[in-house]
Amino acid sequence: MNIQSKLAVTYITLLSIGVIAISSYAILSIRSFLLEEAIQKFENDAHTFATSFEGSSKDQNLFSEAKFVSDLTGYNVAVFDSIGNQLIAYPDTGFVDASEFLNDQIKAGLYDSQKPVIINRKELENLIAFERIQSNETDARYLRISQPKDELYAAEASIRHLIYGAMVGSILVVFITSLYFARYLAKPITQLKEAALDISKGNLDREIHLNRSDEFGTLADSLNQMAGTLKSDNEKLKELNEKQNQFFADITHEVRNPLHTISGSLEMIEMENLSKEDKSKYHQQAKRQISRITRLFEDIKTLQRYDYDQSFVEKKEFDLNKIVESLAEIHNAIAKEKGIEISIDSNLTSKVYADPDKIEQVIENLISNAIKYTNKGEIRISLIEHKKAVTVEVKDTGIGIGKEHLSRLFDRFYRTDKARSRDKGGTGLGLAVVKGILRAHNSEIIVASEVGVGSSFSFTLNILPQE
Repeated sequence: MNIQSKLAVTYITLLSIGVIAISSYAILSIRSFLLEEAIQKFENDAHTFATSFEGSSKDQNLFSEAKFVSDLTGYNVAVFDSIGNQLIAYPDTGFVDASEFLNDQIKAGLYDSQKPVIINRKELENLIAFERIQSNETDARYLRISQPKDELYAAEASIRHLIYGAMVGSILVVFITSLYFARYLAKPITQLKEAALDISKGNLDREIHLNRSDEFGTLADSLNQMAGTLKSDNEKLKELNEKQNQFFADITHEVRNPLHTISGSLEMIEMENLSKEDKSKYHQQAKRQISRITRLFEDIKTLQRYDYDQSFVEKKEFDLNKIVESLAEIHNAIAKEKGIEISIDSNLTSKVYADPDKIEQVIENLISNAIKYTNKGEIRISLIEHKKAVTVEVKDTGIGIGKEHLSRLFDRFYRTDKARSRDKGGTGLGLAVVKGILRAHNSEIIVASEVGVGSSFSFTLNILPQE
């Protein structure tokens, strides 16, 4: 049984029980009320009609009086003498011998209570009342009025039929309303169930549109948000998986080439007729490739630590000017061989709060790249101090970088020109390392470049106020 059927059966059962209980209570209450009212009226009538016989003269026709009362009220009327003999009765059908009821106990009750005596037994079809007739010139001493109980309950029967009809109608309304209400409640549950099944099967584009402000609407929004999050996470996982596959492929490629070179160099060195100079050349070539592999794995190790070790960066106060000047001096000789001038433009008077070794690695990487891809012109290193930070910029007049490469420039092993990059001895991880170091310092590397004009790399670091 589905949720809609369960809800419908529950509502129909509960509401039907409620309708039946209320209707039954109403019928019983009305029946009791009508009986109490009828008995009260019966008592009053018995007393009133007994009073009408009082003061009757000896010549007065008791039968006419009884007939008048019976015609007026519809009661069966009988008059008895002091010992219980029936004097008159009208109409005389439906009456049993009055002596069966008018006994000493009833007489005593009439004298003691000074009120009519009502006889309402289950086995009797009539409601009966006895009342004393006070002194008069006739023999009449007791009045009996009687009425069939069916007449008393005639109004109750009509009302009961109305209530039964209303009850049946109410149950039909309850049935229809319950079906509609169960469908109304079950519809969003069904939609949520189907959506959850779709999402569990991987259909993360499924959206639920309930347009409700209750808990169902909140749950639908939560499922939509969950599906969106899962979709985003899946896309990220897919992207990470693709990058991981590319990463391993790049490592394999980056290691294979120098290994081939080392293997070839060793084979050449083993040749007996090879000159000493050539052996030295192949030996140096093998050493360079070994150094290249060592740098590659050092860079990978560094990147891994940035990814998982938040304490890898140890910040402290240091003089950035000295580091820049030292790096410029170290690279100046290589730059002059290519006809490149390295210059420093600095207005920095404050000290920087960062990891000096890691920032030195960043600037060294940027200067090395600038020298590699600049054939003539200059490399300018600028330190521009602001209120609470300093911007470091390394700008060259090199070959520049195409716009199509800028978005992936800092990806691991990404090269704009793979053949030329490998010829220049790079590992393909230098800029990725730069990006990782700066992110650990809550900073970003910004690049601007134009093919044939040059490139500019800049980042910002926090400084400490002067004492």
